[in-house]
Amino acid sequence: MPQSLLLRLPPPGQEDTEWLILDEAGAPTPTRQRGSLSLAAAVWRSGRVVVLAPATQILLAEPELPPGGGAKISRAVPFALEEQLTEDVDQLSFAIGHRRANGRTAVAVVSRSVLQGWLADLGAAGLDPQAIYPDISLMPENPGQTVLWLEKDRLAVRRPGAIPFAVELSPVREALVVAGVIADPLQATDEPKAKESAILYLTREDWASVQAEFEDLLEQFASLKVQLLTDGPLPWLARGTNAADSVNLLQGEFSRTTDYGERWHRWRLAAALAGALFLVHLGAQALQIRQAKHESAALDGEISQLFSFAMPGDTLSDPRRQMQAKLERIRKSGAGPQYFLRALQTLSGALTVAPKTTISALSYRENALDMTVSAPSLAALSQLTQSVGKEGLAAEIQSSNPVASGVEAHLHVHDQSSRPRQ
Repeated sequence: MPQSLLLRLPPPGQEDTEWLILDEAGAPTPTRQRGSLSLAAAVWRSGRVVVLAPATQILLAEPELPPGGGAKISRAVPFALEEQLTEDVDQLSFAIGHRRANGRTAVAVVSRSVLQGWLADLGAAGLDPQAIYPDISLMPENPGQTVLWLEKDRLAVRRPGAIPFAVELSPVREALVVAGVIADPLQATDEPKAKESAILYLTREDWASVQAEFEDLLEQFASLKVQLLTDGPLPWLARGTNAADSVNLLQGEFSRTTDYGERWHRWRLAAALAGALFLVHLGAQALQIRQAKHESAALDGEISQLFSFAMPGDTLSDPRRQMQAKLERIRKSGAGPQYFLRALQTLSGALTVAPKTTISALSYRENALDMTVSAPSLAALSQLTQSVGKEGLAAEIQSSNPVASGVEAHLHVHDQSSRPRQ
C-alpha cells in the first residue's frame, strides 16, 4: 500500500488541524505536524487521504438490523434509530459498518450539512479524502479492560465488544458517573455496581490537570492503568485505520470511487492469480491445438493411403466426396455394392475348399469380378469354380498358364443369369 496522509479535523471553534504520514505498512511515521488545511495540502501533494472527524458531531450506534445488505439495510437504519435521532432523517447521512459478532451492526450518523462542510473545507485546500472516520471509532478495543480516552473535557469510553461513545462533561467524577464507569454515589441500589478494570489514555498536559481527581477515584476501579500519549493521540489512533469495525462516513452519495491505488492493493493478489490461471489456460489450449494438429496430420496420411489403395490413379482432393461419387456410380451400374459383397462372400467360402489357392489381383466392374488366381493344379482350380457355381454364380476361366507353384489363371465371376463378358 502506498503512503497515506492521516489528518484530524479540529473540533468546532478551532482552526488548526494535525496530521502525520502512514508508511507503506500503515504504521505512523514519528513526525506529527500541525497547522492549517492548506499547509497540510502543500505538504501532501498527492496520494491517499484519511480524515478523522470530531465524534462530538457524529452519532455512533449499534442497532439490530435485518439480515441482508445494500438498499434493504439502508432503508431499515433510520427506523432502527428513530428514538435516538433529533433531526429529520432527510437531513442526515447514514454510514453502515460491518455486522459484529453479537449480531449488531455499527452505524454512524452525521448531519448532511456538517459532512458537506468538511468536504468543502478539504476540497478548498486541495485535499480529496478517500475515508472519513469518527475519531473515537479508531480507539483500540481491549478484551479485558475498559479503554478510556480523556482529551480536555471529553471522555471517550470503549468497553470490550462494544462501540465507543463520548461524554463531554467536567469534573472527571461526573463524566465517569454519566458514562457508567463508576457508581453514582447518589443512587441507591440493592446490588453495588461491579468495579471495572480500566486503562486511561491521555496526554501529559491533560494528566497534569486531572491527576489529583483520578487519584481520589482509584478505589472506584478494580484497577486503573494510565498510559501517557507523549506524541499526542493521533499516532495512537492511527493503529485503528485498518480496523474492521471502523465506519467510513463517505458512503452513498458521498462515496469515493476513484481510489484506484487502494483498490489495486486490495485486488492485486486476485488479479495475479487470475493472470496466472489465464496463462495456464492458454498453455493448455496451445498444447491441445498442437496435439490436434499432429492427430489431424496422421489421419490425413491414413486417408491418403486408403484412398490410393481404393481408387488408384485418382488425384486426392476431397476424399469423402470422391468416394461417395464412386459408390454412386457403382450403384447406378447395376445391382449395386450388395452384389460385390455377395461375390466376395462366395469366393471366401470357395477358397476354404480349394487348399493352397490364392487370389493375387481382383477388380470389380459392371457386376462382375475379374481376378488372377494361383492354384497348385488345374484340379484345384476346377474345384474352386464348381464351389462358386453352387452359390448361384458362374466362374469362367478366361486363361491359364503353368507356373512353378502350379497354375495361374484369370477368372471372370458373374451372376449365372447374366451373360458373360466377351
